[in-house]
Amino acid sequence: MENNLLSQGIKILEENNIDINQAKYLYKYIDKDKFIDGIYKLVEGKPVQYIIGNVDFYGQILEVNENVLIPRFETEELVSRTISLIKTHFNKKVDIVDLGTGSGCIAITLKNNLDCNVDAVDISKKALEVALKNAKNNNAEITFYEGDMLSPLHKKYDVIISNPPYIAYDEEIMEIVKNNEPHLALYAPDNGLKHYKDIIDASSKYLNEKGLIAFEIGYMQGNEIKNYAKKKYPNAEIKLEKDLQNKDRFIFILI
Repeated sequence: MENNLLSQGIKILEENNIDINQAKYLYKYIDKDKFIDGIYKLVEGKPVQYIIGNVDFYGQILEVNENVLIPRFETEELVSRTISLIKTHFNKKVDIVDLGTGSGCIAITLKNNLDCNVDAVDISKKALEVALKNAKNNNAEITFYEGDMLSPLHKKYDVIISNPPYIAYDEEIMEIVKNNEPHLALYAPDNGLKHYKDIIDASSKYLNEKGLIAFEIGYMQGNEIKNYAKKKYPNAEIKLEKDLQNKDRFIFILI
């Protein structure tokens, strides 16, 4: 009976030229009585993660909905590399702030994998509601602030980490992303560079003398952000690193 249900879902997706692996993913994680309804939502162009209502991020189950971005593999890479850098760069309990936290995926993972204190900021009240629930469900003690990046903060940190909005307004992106995920978390002025520049400009006020700034970036933005950071921190070690698809994706500023 259940195999017939999956076959039915696969057939519907095939008829609509949609990747049948999405049917298998949906079938694995959704209640079976909601499966066919979910299949038709896929046909309508809704992301499978929003249909299921959660994702596995770094071994943690996180709720996602239309108020937050769907966490990507690249962001898992950002977290993994940041954890490694923190362990080698510091020899103490670290204070971390995650800017533009969205679902809370970065903040929660860092809190649960390091000896650290974590604050997290988002401009969206609805995103913060999701992040707060995810932190509670994953036993992560995090202080959340509503506001624009660094603006609501009043202390210094060892680590500033951010996967901010970085898509230029005229940049072409996949329709499923454009039509479903929150534009507030996707697009940024100045060809997508605004938040990086703002964070770098203000960072000295919020960073301890020995600090780390970690960014996920658009794959064509690396050199421009690196050069901008070099002007602010001429003596820092600035690393531009590639993701698993061999695209520039991360910048680490070690001060």
